[in-house]
Amino acid sequence: MDIDGEAGRDGLTTAERTPVTAAVNVVLFRCQMVSSEGKFKAAIHARRKLSTLPTSGQCLDVGAISDAVLQVCYVMGCGAFPRAAPRWWMKRRTGGTWEDLRQCDDATDDYFKYKLRMSPRVFREIAETLSPLRQRRVTFYRVPLQPDHIIAYALYRWATGETYDIRTCSFDIGRSSSITAVRDVTAALLTAYPDKISWPTGLQKAVVLRAFADKGFPNCHGCIDCTHIYIDKPANANGEDYCDRKRRFSMQAQVVVDMKLRVLDVFVGYPGSVHDMRMLNLSSLWARVEEGQLFTGPPVMLPFGVRTNGYLVGDNSYPQSEWIVVPYGGLA
Repeated sequence: MDIDGEAGRDGLTTAERTPVTAAVNVVLFRCQMVSSEGKFKAAIHARRKLSTLPTSGQCLDVGAISDAVLQVCYVMGCGAFPRAAPRWWMKRRTGGTWEDLRQCDDATDDYFKYKLRMSPRVFREIAETLSPLRQRRVTFYRVPLQPDHIIAYALYRWATGETYDIRTCSFDIGRSSSITAVRDVTAALLTAYPDKISWPTGLQKAVVLRAFADKGFPNCHGCIDCTHIYIDKPANANGEDYCDRKRRFSMQAQVVVDMKLRVLDVFVGYPGSVHDMRMLNLSSLWARVEEGQLFTGPPVMLPFGVRTNGYLVGDNSYPQSEWIVVPYGGLA
């Protein structure tokens, strides 16, 4: 059949094609209506069949239960309802550590403590405090990294101690950006929490003294020790100066903490080969003690014959003095 209606052939003319097209459309529309009506009747029939099942007065209607199950499944599918027992160490494959930290389910607390050594609540408090200091402008070249993204990477870097060449891809951050991120977050922390690391005074000092006294250390202000921060050997520097007893390049960090491991004083800056006692003699803590700013309480006679106005507990790296006490056998 020639639908163009050319002369000399058996075909439909243009005037004839119009009613034929209209008739075909009516038939198709009617078929769709019948199909939809059949599905609708089938759904009503299934609902009535469920409603006719025997139910007791103490139980919910079966139809209502089915609706509730469907709603719960829909909510779980949207990700707004946590799964019963999520296991992030087996199921999470969302695209890296940063994407995993953004998940919201029952495994979030464990994942944060495993990766950042803190709870989600503490991380959110830090992110909210530092975000105004780390907000960057959107330019024509690229979208900047978000403040919480940068803060999470810096905390992860400090918690794991990994190098900049490892795990940056899990945060989708390049090496140069990761170095800048750590420096920026460090500056923001010092700006936002200028008094977070401070020597206890007033009521806080009394709480610290009481906690140590309950453990058998009257008039004790804290525990002191040094740790090593591993680094690459600085350029144009003598490698032996930075090589510690484990034959690794490091920096020395002297830390004083209370009974709850709250940091009271930090002194960093000398190579890893420096002895703990030498580090103490060079620190600002020693200068403050010599000037009489610390350990000003009444004198106390300790059980092992040391009379002191206040002291710190240390290990065998420190010789026993008026304000450094080494328990018998050192610290565990």
